[in-house]
Amino acid sequence: MVLNINIAVLHVHVCSKWQKVNLIFEGVDTVAKILLNSVPIGKTDNMFKRYSFDITTVVRNVNSLELRFQSPVLYAAQRSKAHTSYWVPPDCPPPVQKGQCHVNFIRKEQSSFSWDWGPSFPTQGIWKDVRIEAYNICHLNFFTFSPIYDNHTQGWNLEIESSFDVVSPKPISGQVIVAIPKLQTQQTYSIELQPGERIVELFVKINKNATVETWWPHGHGNQTGYNMTVLFKLDGGLSIEKSAKVYFRTVELIEESIEGSQGLSFYFKINGLPIFLKGSNWIPADSFQDRVTSDLLRLLLQSAVDANMNTLRVWGGGIYEQDEFYRLCDELGIMVWQDFMFACALYPTDQGFLDSVRTEVAHQIRRLKSHPSIIIWGGNNENEAALMMNWFNIHTSELHTYINDYVVLYVKNIRQIVLARDKTRPFIISSPTNGAESIEEGWLSANPYDKNFGDVHFYDYSNDCWNWKIFPKARFVSEYGYQSWPSFSTLEKVSSEKDWSYNSEFSLHRQHHAGGNNEMLLQIGFHFKLPKNTDPLQTFKDTIYLTQVMQAQCVKIETEFYRRSRSEIVDGKGHTMGALYWQLNDIWQAPSWASLEYGGKWKMLHYFARHFFAPLLPVGFEDQDAFFIYGVSDLHSDCKATLTVRVHTWSSLEPLCSSETERFVMEAGKAVLLYKEQVPALLGRCGNCTRQSCVVSFYLSTDNQLVSPTNHHFLSSLNETVGLQKAHITANISQQGDTFVFDLETSAVAPFVWLDVGSIPGRFSDNGFLMTEKTRTILFYPWKPTSKSELEQSFHVTSLTDTY
Repeated sequence: MVLNINIAVLHVHVCSKWQKVNLIFEGVDTVAKILLNSVPIGKTDNMFKRYSFDITTVVRNVNSLELRFQSPVLYAAQRSKAHTSYWVPPDCPPPVQKGQCHVNFIRKEQSSFSWDWGPSFPTQGIWKDVRIEAYNICHLNFFTFSPIYDNHTQGWNLEIESSFDVVSPKPISGQVIVAIPKLQTQQTYSIELQPGERIVELFVKINKNATVETWWPHGHGNQTGYNMTVLFKLDGGLSIEKSAKVYFRTVELIEESIEGSQGLSFYFKINGLPIFLKGSNWIPADSFQDRVTSDLLRLLLQSAVDANMNTLRVWGGGIYEQDEFYRLCDELGIMVWQDFMFACALYPTDQGFLDSVRTEVAHQIRRLKSHPSIIIWGGNNENEAALMMNWFNIHTSELHTYINDYVVLYVKNIRQIVLARDKTRPFIISSPTNGAESIEEGWLSANPYDKNFGDVHFYDYSNDCWNWKIFPKARFVSEYGYQSWPSFSTLEKVSSEKDWSYNSEFSLHRQHHAGGNNEMLLQIGFHFKLPKNTDPLQTFKDTIYLTQVMQAQCVKIETEFYRRSRSEIVDGKGHTMGALYWQLNDIWQAPSWASLEYGGKWKMLHYFARHFFAPLLPVGFEDQDAFFIYGVSDLHSDCKATLTVRVHTWSSLEPLCSSETERFVMEAGKAVLLYKEQVPALLGRCGNCTRQSCVVSFYLSTDNQLVSPTNHHFLSSLNETVGLQKAHITANISQQGDTFVFDLETSAVAPFVWLDVGSIPGRFSDNGFLMTEKTRTILFYPWKPTSKSELEQSFHVTSLTDTY
């Protein structure tokens, strides 16, 4: 059943007589007629626009405000049906998504009609603030600013834009005082406002004697911001004050030729320093945005930073996030790749649609451009690829119509507005794209997945992910990943006993990616034994665990390949400068590519990300029976370091042999080869070792006490190991302040040790690790108050042999 009309009625009190009264909706989802005191005052049809209605002549002392909503599903179908001149695909999502059709015809969160990781919940209602603004003389509509670095004078300036509605019949004059006390900057301007809508632009020069501390991404420096006040003192004693946090940073997208390689680079410089972008892709944190509290946002974004990420891509099929999201990214040092909200579809370009999009884009730029965290605008998600790889089977003779529409929407409208309204950050038209090469080819490249240009998205579920040779040695990889199931404690909240098997109706219903459940089993089967417990519930739990092991290991191998490719060109390919896996967070309790479960619980992948995104990392891999270790550094300065390599046997908690390199200089911002040895030689000098009976671990240590994570390399599949025994692992739990200490002891070497405390919110200092020593201490950081006894009751430990 689809609800067509939903009526919201609000009662509003407005006092006395005002020259102007406006009704403001910050966000309406999505199609509604608005009546005040039974008088129609306007309509809405775009979730991403701010609506302002002049109600001066309709308003009374006591008012009735009514919104009559139309079903977004029916509206989208009507708009599609009315577009008779040609087809605008796709009509409907794949059946496995159990979704609604024609979402490209409505300016609404595209994933709300379903996606391959989420449900179809086509919400409707007032999703952001609504208020009345009543005023005399004049009113400040909006205020925005951009810090700009002047290379010529080598100084910082600030461009401030303010919009006024002057309702006084005669001009108003006054002063504007801009003050940034910590930068010893205060400037006063005289202004005169003519009646009507007026824009005031101010140019503020930051005091050259003040030292401006720049904003840096997480792991590269501080996120220094400065308090600014802007005071408008106008005729008739009218005073309007705005305060804001100002951050100073530059961003450049570098696309230039590379020696020994065709094509162009694709990397970001922040404050003049090339930075490798490490992170993930962000989707809406809930199908119902009123559930997305600032506490939830902080939890998810803090978890990104805790995993050594510095970047999130706000993906184009969701929403432009709430102000608090960007404020937190500014504070935490998370760079944001901000898509405009168009994804995996072609879109109409009739005048009404374009007008709506133009207003949407102008509003979002105005709202967001002062955030230093946003480093790039992206026009859409995968639409260049959809068109040029012909996802929708468009006949060649009709392709020109769609190419023209693409250029009209993203180039002649969106790009034009971005370039006019924000000169402080780059804009690319799509992701993936070939960047400058796509522009050269008329805005669309014949192959948007070209590894020599721009960014790529890469997914391969059928080939063995332990084989690093399947991954693209591209300039920048902005999407890649593998699915896993969330933990049983997360699923349990939305399921019952009959659902607890891998092939239950529930398991199939929640899987929205075609063949997804089988693809996970295929990847597991390459290197692990599938569980065969006689208890079906235990088999289900073991399968969940193995999907998380597989996902963590796959994304680790792939990400390490991208990180070690940053400084080299091999067969003309390389200089990879970004790895953003798909995806960070979940929208519901279901199998997906996420590393954070719905509610924020860390999957094994997220713990692995904390290691594989570490600022200093040794990466091991094999090629033709030789074992290589690269050192990867995101540090700003060179450091003296030593590499330690150990060989362990699966059957003993004592390392078989250990060797240390000479001290060497680890170059800042580079990935370099540190170690190479033939595998037979390595095993030969370690006594009685074979590929099946041994495992290698290695770590970097520096003169200034910085130690990399301990990494390891499996010499054979885990289903072929010799000597691996069933590990009996115990934990002694104690409390230290707000933190809990888990002192672990094992009877045998244990791979993929997984500590779980069910639904108790919090995270461990490490998890999913290889335990090669008898004892290990792990900390638990609770997100809400808990107790030792509560943790003891909920605690469960699993390692790989428990699934045998």
